[in-house]
Amino acid sequence: MPSQVEIVEVSPRDGLQNEATPVSTEQKVELINRAIAAGARRIEVTSFVNPKRVPQMADAEAVLAALPRNNGVSYIGLAMNGRGFDRALAAGVTEVNYVLVASDTFSQRNNGAPTIETLAGWAEVAAAAQTAKMPTSITIGASFGCPFEGEVPVGRVVEVAKRAADHGVDEIALADTIGVASPADVVERFAAVSAALPGIRLRAHFHNTRNTGIANAYAAVMAGVGVLDSSLGGIGGCPFAPAATGNIPTEDLVYMLNRMKIGTGVDLAAAIGAASWLEGIIGRRNPAMLGRAGIFPPPTNIQ
Repeated sequence: MPSQVEIVEVSPRDGLQNEATPVSTEQKVELINRAIAAGARRIEVTSFVNPKRVPQMADAEAVLAALPRNNGVSYIGLAMNGRGFDRALAAGVTEVNYVLVASDTFSQRNNGAPTIETLAGWAEVAAAAQTAKMPTSITIGASFGCPFEGEVPVGRVVEVAKRAADHGVDEIALADTIGVASPADVVERFAAVSAALPGIRLRAHFHNTRNTGIANAYAAVMAGVGVLDSSLGGIGGCPFAPAATGNIPTEDLVYMLNRMKIGTGVDLAAAIGAASWLEGIIGRRNPAMLGRAGIFPPPTNIQ
């Protein structure tokens, strides 16, 4: 049982990207500041993608320009090509997350190119990142299943991970983009990538489409994964994956880890408050459960 798990807060990017109602730059910055106040120290703040394809992320540079600095928080910017990386670097991100997809069909829909071409793009980005001394991570989308091709072989995920690592990367995340994984799948695929790339830092990104996200997070922790993505309130989804609903809620995940005596550095009461505030911004109740049920045992005020 690990004593600590790192949480990457993804609500400002993966959480908001699929929202139909525009969220202002000021509201996004407020969300990030609330996440920081709740203890988040790695936050995926935006993506540097074509604003015509993802309108919600059109203000990426403005968001970065408004964020506090020198506070020990790492601001992650997502990129899908060299142009996106250049924008992220110029905007002043702390690290860049580059997206690959394990299946060609979904890669074409999500990235605009088959997997082999996005790997070639990664080779160029990795070289530029090393020159700039920019920390990088890779997220492999559809690592557990594709909405268009169905089952994705374990070997395919390992192959993409190895090819990405050939060019140098600090961390690799396996993403269950459409929420189809089971805990057994999680153990199998992370074990396979770990065996192929000993010593690589691994991260898990789960969607809760079929209500298995928290169980999969538990399985990942038990499999030795030390970094988990989550979103305040459990909001989110992929614009290019049919029926891909939200991420696992940060507050629900942290509650489970707290009960397991695993530290995260996230304050539950502050996380619930931030998620409640976010409901007012998006105009609906979020799918997280902890804000409804409450923390157990209930907090007490000692005079």
